[in-house]
Amino acid sequence: MVLEPRVIAWSEMDSPIGPLILAMTARGICYIDFGSGERGQIGLKVWTRRRFHTVRLERADRELAPAAEQLMEYFDGHRRRFDLPVDLNGTPFQLRVWRELQTIPFGEVRSYKEVARSIGTPKAVRAVGGASNKNPVPILVPCHRVIGSNGSLVGYGGGLSIKERLLRLEGAPLPQDLRK
Repeated sequence: MVLEPRVIAWSEMDSPIGPLILAMTARGICYIDFGSGERGQIGLKVWTRRRFHTVRLERADRELAPAAEQLMEYFDGHRRRFDLPVDLNGTPFQLRVWRELQTIPFGEVRSYKEVARSIGTPKAVRAVGGASNKNPVPILVPCHRVIGSNGSLVGYGGGLSIKERLLRLEGAPLPQDLRK
């Protein structure tokens, strides 16, 4: 299937962290969300209206199979990097933050403060948190690798328990109270 500019293909997949909704444009993966069924589809519809205003959603399991396969390889511990095209839509600041998040290596963490400093806006710690919260493709853009400056797990769209599971999967350093 060749996607038209205003068509977004979507699919659902089961994963060790629960069901996921995946979506892509003609340019690449544009959306991953935690959940499935009607709740997941409503979230996708709201997000696409906000970002693209008018689009047509089409179920496309075959087209999204490579993304589902790479995600399962990641969950199974066999993939550390994704080589999927990603179509990020956001403000210039969000795009800078998301590009920076993609440089955080597998199994490592950075604080929001470190990310703000690395993009040249050391006082924009909260804005970095806000951009991370708006990340449309979690896991592919690894916002789960960003933690509080005191080492605490803070904020994650899928919930802190999923953030912790992803960091454990990667063998990343965890706050002292979570190492047990």
